[in-house]
Amino acid sequence: MSVAAGRLNAVNGDEQLLRGRIYGHDHDDPDPGPRPGRSYVALVGGPLDGLLLDVTGWTPDQIAGGAALSTELGRFGAGGRALYDPRPGDPSRFDWSGDSP
Repeated sequence: MSVAAGRLNAVNGDEQLLRGRIYGHDHDDPDPGPRPGRSYVALVGGPLDGLLLDVTGWTPDQIAGGAALSTELGRFGAGGRALYDPRPGDPSRFDWSGDSP
C-alpha cells in the first residue's frame, strides 16, 4: 500500500468514527450512536461536521433558534462555540454559520 493510500484509509477511518456519533457523548462510549426514541439533527459543516445533535424535548422555537455548541475544534479553541442554524426546508440538518468565543 502506498503512503498516500495509507493516509486516505486513515482519513476515511476517522470520518467513519465520527459518522453517527452524538455531540456531547463521551469519546470512549461503547455505543456512541443514536438511541431509539430520541430525535437528532445532523450537524453540517464546521468543526462538528458529521456529528448528530440530540434535540429530544426541544420546542419548535428552540430548534428554530439553532445551537451554540462548545468545542475546542473551532476558531477560538478551548471555550469557543460552533454556531449551527436549522437548514431552511430541512429540519433534520443544522448548518454551520461560524464560530464564537
